[in-house]
Amino acid sequence: MAPRGLRKDLVKIITKYILREHVGPLVFSLSALTSLLLLNYVAKQLGQLVGKGLSPIVIAEFMLLSVPFTVAMTLPMAVLVSTLHAFSRLAAENEITAFKASGLSIRRLMVPVIVAASALTVVMVWFNDQVLPRANHTLQNLSNDIARKKPTFALKEQVINEVSPRGLYLRTAVLVRGTNQMRDVTIFDMSDPQRRRTIRADSGLLELSSDGHDLDLTLFDGSTTELSPQEPARLQRMFFHSDFVKVRGIGNQLERDTVGGAKSDREMTVCELQARVVQSKRSRDSTWNALNSLNAAAARTLKQPKVPVGLGDLYCRLTGITFLRTARAAEVAPQVPAPAQAPAHVPPAHMPPAAQTPAQTPVQAPVRKPGLDQMSISQAAAQRDSAQSFILAEGVKIQLAESQRIIDGNQVEIEKKFAIAAACVVFALLGAPIALRFPRGGVGLTIGVSLGVFGMYYVGLIGGETLARRGWLSPFWAMWTANFVLLVVGVWLTARLGGEGTTSRGSETSGLLHRLRERLAPLLGRYGRRA
Repeated sequence: MAPRGLRKDLVKIITKYILREHVGPLVFSLSALTSLLLLNYVAKQLGQLVGKGLSPIVIAEFMLLSVPFTVAMTLPMAVLVSTLHAFSRLAAENEITAFKASGLSIRRLMVPVIVAASALTVVMVWFNDQVLPRANHTLQNLSNDIARKKPTFALKEQVINEVSPRGLYLRTAVLVRGTNQMRDVTIFDMSDPQRRRTIRADSGLLELSSDGHDLDLTLFDGSTTELSPQEPARLQRMFFHSDFVKVRGIGNQLERDTVGGAKSDREMTVCELQARVVQSKRSRDSTWNALNSLNAAAARTLKQPKVPVGLGDLYCRLTGITFLRTARAAEVAPQVPAPAQAPAHVPPAHMPPAAQTPAQTPVQAPVRKPGLDQMSISQAAAQRDSAQSFILAEGVKIQLAESQRIIDGNQVEIEKKFAIAAACVVFALLGAPIALRFPRGGVGLTIGVSLGVFGMYYVGLIGGETLARRGWLSPFWAMWTANFVLLVVGVWLTARLGGEGTTSRGSETSGLLHRLRERLAPLLGRYGRRA
């Protein structure tokens, strides 16, 4: 048996060797998968970019900002591909047999891969929490800026398009692709509140001025109708063979918005999402408490489920970020309809003071004898109170449903950030035993298993997200079920390592048929003796 010091050196060398075998496939698969998904995304956005006259720097920035959310999906894929390829090659070249002969078990060979995948998981958690939301927010702002650069290319047929925020709208029935020609054009000019103008033309041309700041509209064979609100009975209409309309201030320069709009849930960090969850929960509970004080019976039917403590809460506490203060500061008190009150008696202003009824003197209604009229009044009052309670309950029910929808959506995004990061460890634990059980699978095994696992995993994520956002499934189980299922499969396959029935010679099919014949031979012999 080798000395302890020599064995430790051997383990270090083998650990470095195994990790080095994974680096090349990891970098290659990450680059290839990221490039494919990035090209697919850019191809979908091609209509937004082409014809805008954008500078190469802006296009490069757009593509660079598209990389983070692509990497967030492709890095777990790359871990699985590299694990399958590396262990499959080691098994096919009998290096696994040599390691086992040196006294190292197969499970010990998987330890450095699992540790490296765990390190990638930690990096991915930070990446999904800090880098990805900021990149998504900047990309969304850039996309909005590009969409505003040249509104003519965003013109849609059969739709009233806003050409200018000052009140100029344009509708065209046919927009000739590849040209600036329009047919059946209608322009609604409401920029002047003292004059409403409508221009209709059989056709027209739409161009930008030479400096790119104004929009020039040349219209053919149409009419102009003007109507003044001060003189609604007077209508002025003029016909023309050609008319020219200049819309100033359109601009063709890319104006960058330095402030940015509101963030969506995919543009927030974990603690921002958690703060929003806390705020929505408090708003929901406050609304329910207000309803309970007004109508306890209706409140009992709308009682809301508890919000469990998720990974976002624990993560923010561990990182030392106090999101509770932010949530309290940003909390807005819910608006609950107050019960109707009878208006106070206000005397008319034209009455003399002596004739006005004093405020402290109650006005007594005439006393009526009990009869059919009083019963009808009491029934009407009861029906009115019942209708008010029903309307109040329905309104509060809508507010509670909206608050719960925000809670579920934000919790889904929080759990998704952690679940996708943890997939690196799950895929590493799953890929190694599969590659070792089929040592001669090669590239076909890598591609086939990768596509199958990717398909099942991401279909599970998408389906779980849909169910969680609709309130049919807990956000935690919606995002983590796929991880747990693949983890169980990986642990089961790892536990069965060492009982492989194949070698590096022959084929997987022949080995499988041989094992099948060996297992069925006793059964066939038993039935043969009975016959």
